[in-house]
Amino acid sequence: MAAIELTGVTKRYGDVTAVDGLDLTVSEGEVFGFLGPNGAGKSTTINMILDFVGPTEGDLTVLGLDARRDSVAVRQRTGVLPEGFDVYNRLTGRKHVEFAIDSKDADDDPDAILERVGIADAADRKAGGYSKGMRQRLALGMALVGDPDLLILDEPSSGLDPAGAKEMRDIVRTEADRGATVFFSSHVLGQVEAVCDRVGIMREGSLVAEDSIEGLREAAGGEETLEITVDSASTEDVDAVRELDGVVSASGDGGSLTVSCEGGVKTKVLSTLEDRGVTVKDFETVEASLEDLFLSYTEDRVDADAEDEEEVTA
Repeated sequence: MAAIELTGVTKRYGDVTAVDGLDLTVSEGEVFGFLGPNGAGKSTTINMILDFVGPTEGDLTVLGLDARRDSVAVRQRTGVLPEGFDVYNRLTGRKHVEFAIDSKDADDDPDAILERVGIADAADRKAGGYSKGMRQRLALGMALVGDPDLLILDEPSSGLDPAGAKEMRDIVRTEADRGATVFFSSHVLGQVEAVCDRVGIMREGSLVAEDSIEGLREAAGGEETLEITVDSASTEDVDAVRELDGVVSASGDGGSLTVSCEGGVKTKVLSTLEDRGVTVKDFETVEASLEDLFLSYTEDRVDADAEDEEEVTA
């Protein structure tokens, strides 16, 4: 069963279309990364999933329930870490977690929750004195109350140091292993790449890509970067590599070359260098990062749209 299913979902605010005909399915137990530049429609989509705003058109099903008609039941089974979460300054960390436990009618141990997110030593301090990272940990702890079937995490690593970000990733994977579905929105693409099973990329209210990261690489052209260490390569050697079919670009400074090429061309690149008398000492394949893929699905499309507009104008 799908944990989240959106069919033809559109949200308009007057003349502005924030989400446009969105079809999206997130499977149970999946860690799904939801990406897009500012203004792409991510927050509006999350708000519709949680029934904070209603869609103009379309249907939303969450945990097998109608997201609008059964919104109370959906929220009871959902843990949410909202972007920009703020604390009640006069309440302690423990009181925040106790409030979440009461609201979910759960039987969690607040101290165990605080220990899990790394702020047990600040349990009795007023949250108004917490750092940004501590507030983020507290919000994550509150989201974990009641072993939710669905976790919606909006910018969960905001304010966290590298150690805290790793702990957050570990918690996400543990929750997924438990069977929970995690819907994960973040601008920190390295975090998404490290933890997500699949990603969806939004642009201007539409879903422009949805796949595993490997699938996105293949759909984006499957190009790889080959970092080659050599004894010495001349300009002519680099030109010879650059002219090979399947090579997108090649550059070098004598002792090293960087070649962007299709995956099946790597062996030909190396053999071409060796045939020209260049000694290949070492080489490493660097696949496109999620950041590279993200830019290819957003910036490149913006540039293409601009070119189309110019052609129409001309």
